Amino acid sequence: MTDLASLTIHALHELLKNKKASAVEATQAVLQRIEAFDQHIGSYITVCPEIALAQAGAADKVIAAGNIQTLTGIPLGPKDIYLTKGIQTTCASAILKGYVPPYDATVIAKCLEQDCVLVGKTNMDEFAMGSSTETSHYKKTHNPWDLERIPGGSSGGSAAAVAADLCIASLGTDTGGSIRQPASHCGIVGLKPTYGRVSRYGTIAFASSLDQMGPMTKDVRDCALLMNVMAGFDKRDSTSINRPVPDYTKVLGQSVKGLRIGVPKEFFGKGIATDVHDTVKTALKKLEELGAILVEVALPNTEYAVATYYILAPAEASSNLARYDGVRFGLRGPGKSIQEMYENTKGTGFGSEVKRRIMLGTYVLSSGYYDAYYLKAQKARTIILRDFQKAFENVDIIAGPVAPTTAFRLGEKTDDPLQMYLSDILTISTNLAALPGMSLPCGFGEGGMPIGLQLIGQAFDEETLLRTAHAFEQATLWHKAKPKF
Repeated sequence: MTDLASLTIHALHELLKNKKASAVEATQAVLQRIEAFDQHIGSYITVCPEIALAQAGAADKVIAAGNIQTLTGIPLGPKDIYLTKGIQTTCASAILKGYVPPYDATVIAKCLEQDCVLVGKTNMDEFAMGSSTETSHYKKTHNPWDLERIPGGSSGGSAAAVAADLCIASLGTDTGGSIRQPASHCGIVGLKPTYGRVSRYGTIAFASSLDQMGPMTKDVRDCALLMNVMAGFDKRDSTSINRPVPDYTKVLGQSVKGLRIGVPKEFFGKGIATDVHDTVKTALKKLEELGAILVEVALPNTEYAVATYYILAPAEASSNLARYDGVRFGLRGPGKSIQEMYENTKGTGFGSEVKRRIMLGTYVLSSGYYDAYYLKAQKARTIILRDFQKAFENVDIIAGPVAPTTAFRLGEKTDDPLQMYLSDILTISTNLAALPGMSLPCGFGEGGMPIGLQLIGQAFDEETLLRTAHAFEQATLWHKAKPKF
């Protein structure tokens, strides 16, 4: 029965549909693996077996009635940034410990409408601020491929859980690479959709103009299937875009012959590890063998992406995190006055990285510094977007590495925030430009650690990303590799 946990969404769906397995059996298989292995990996903050088994039982009744849908009976482990009615949602912060939301995030509600199973909530960097899942208040997550290494972040718990078969798939979020970077480090598929393609309603905000929700899966078909459920307009989200949602699975299996793939020279320069450089170049050659045309393009302002991001994202965070005041929900610190209560609540409730970003964001928005920092960063963001627009005049998609190196060791960069921030240098610009991007396994580097190939598309052209990724996946075996767990 434990083999059920290793299946993809589409493989498990076929077994459930044909009555060769039950949702309860699949859920028990996943829960057994969590109990056996998550003590070593630390991918979950909250596990809810009673709720999961009750949902699985309900799903089996739906299946028996012949009403099975894509996610019916499928055990999911969403990131602990999505509000889940009746299940603790902490965003990996002490300030929300014990908080149980009264409603579901739109994306969670869409999955539950198909009678999915929520086995728990995965670990993450606190308020999604981090690249290694080391800033969580509750625990550090370990990479299933090497327990001494980080899984990436901020959706590190989700990536580790998918890689180690502790869920069938997960829902992550990506503000500056938080789906793609951990997907690369853990050898799974992760997609950051176009900004506005998936509703942000009910997802705890970090930087509202950058946050986007997306699937983290075992293969490309699962990614497309989950996008079919997640994508769509939501009137409760003011940034949601009202445009039709295609069936993303229809492009799978189509040829990439004649597809023009842009290869930015800036993605292969100084700071890119040799094993990453060579592995990604080999992957690009494979796409060329499949009929794609490689074209060198320039994204000359890539070097400014990190600086731009770390002005804009903290500025938005300083505003979004003001709501955690100890009055309405979450932790409430002691104090004889409102000021003292606020100070004690936030002083003890927020971790050091969150405090750092709040202070940085408040500084760049303050009187006398707004024009010098925030306004200039907004202008730089526009220039970065124009780089992509110019490149896309000649190519269909852009490809390169996801991260400069494979997963680094736990604790290696915690005392050097700048080096930690630079680990997202190849993913941040996609968020700044509001474009879709994804990571898929393309090989292994030194120490047997996974390496991801990053594909970046034009706005709302997730279909071309999925078509290209699927063609590469079917021509290789990297997605079938599993860690020792």
